Amino acid sequence: MSDRIREKLQILADAAKYDVSCSSSGSKRKNENKGLGDAWGSGICHTYTEDGRCVSLLKILLTNFCIYDCAYCVTRKSSDIKRVAFTVQEVVDLTINFYRRNYIEGLFLSSGIFKNADYTMERLVQVAKKLRTEHKFNGYIHLKSIPGASDELMHEAGLYADRLSVNIEIPTETGLKLLAPDKDRRDMIRPMNYLKGAIEQREEEQKEKTARPGRLFAPAGQSTQMIIGATGESDKEIMYTAHQFYKGYKLKRVYYSGYVPVSEDARLPALQSKVPIMRENRLYQTDWLMRFYGFDIRELLNDANPQLEMDIDPKLSWALRNMHVFPVDVNSHDLHMILRVPGIGVQSAHKIVTARRFNRLSLEHLKRIGVAVNRARYFISCDGGNYHRDHPQERIRQFILNESKSKYERGAVQQGSLF
Repeated sequence: MSDRIREKLQILADAAKYDVSCSSSGSKRKNENKGLGDAWGSGICHTYTEDGRCVSLLKILLTNFCIYDCAYCVTRKSSDIKRVAFTVQEVVDLTINFYRRNYIEGLFLSSGIFKNADYTMERLVQVAKKLRTEHKFNGYIHLKSIPGASDELMHEAGLYADRLSVNIEIPTETGLKLLAPDKDRRDMIRPMNYLKGAIEQREEEQKEKTARPGRLFAPAGQSTQMIIGATGESDKEIMYTAHQFYKGYKLKRVYYSGYVPVSEDARLPALQSKVPIMRENRLYQTDWLMRFYGFDIRELLNDANPQLEMDIDPKLSWALRNMHVFPVDVNSHDLHMILRVPGIGVQSAHKIVTARRFNRLSLEHLKRIGVAVNRARYFISCDGGNYHRDHPQERIRQFILNESKSKYERGAVQQGSLF
């Protein structure tokens, strides 16, 4: 690898880290003492498949040049940074070389905007097309679609990429106008609408077995990302926006990226540090409850509860506000209610429904299944007793917090990190 390419890789991989659509940075290990192999850290990130498999991706920008001046973006046109750009062939060569060395299993490619949306999107598509057609590359490709790109380019991108995503960036249109006045939310919605229609058509053809031979259109679907904390939206506004996009555009994922201060701008919040990681975590937990646990977003966040609690997770928070629905009898209640018990995950809930067909379940059975009984016991009844405690919700909350703190401290002592 030439010094020039290495420099570009370091700059454009670093700039890509703010996109959390595939998270976790790579590692860098130098081969010393004639060891076996090495790891090049720049641009290597990890994402996870639906079955839990970890996939390493080359995560870079095509360029950090940009015609826009978004206050929250490190690559905005007024930012005093070194500007570089890969050629299409350079990205193709990097991807193939890294793949052959077993550094990566795929490519995540985004970009600043060169001249306009179509000019930039065309180059992203060229990268994917060259990889697929000239190099017969069958690894994973995720392309960041450029807001405002034409339907023709979006269609071509979908033929070569596994997943496409259009970032809506700020949760509300008002917030976007404040921090990125040159951008139009409609330019973000239009390609998402096109992708939704094309993906639905592909699914219908597969269902009816009328699909023409060839590559599937965006088989991994589409996703988006929102920056959290750059504007003053409540958790309720953020998650209602996510709900609307899941429902209206059949997204696979919405990603929540805590705002990282990158400039001094009067429009931006005066944060002492980046948005607390716990807020991101709580938003993802809420997202999970909507998608996999059957919760309506209005149950979790509403006018009376517009913000998520930071010291307890949203499922426990909902349970404490709704003690009248408990205890849940694990031997008789349906799956919907069992999923609402704090300490019972999706897999454990299904195991409970299966296991109780053969035997009435006790607390010991639940432990073996994998239920967090120290949390669940306040909300269930099972064979051998009612474990629901007739305590005020604040006492139950404190019991659980104390138990969590004690468990953390015991683990820290075992690792020698407290003393």
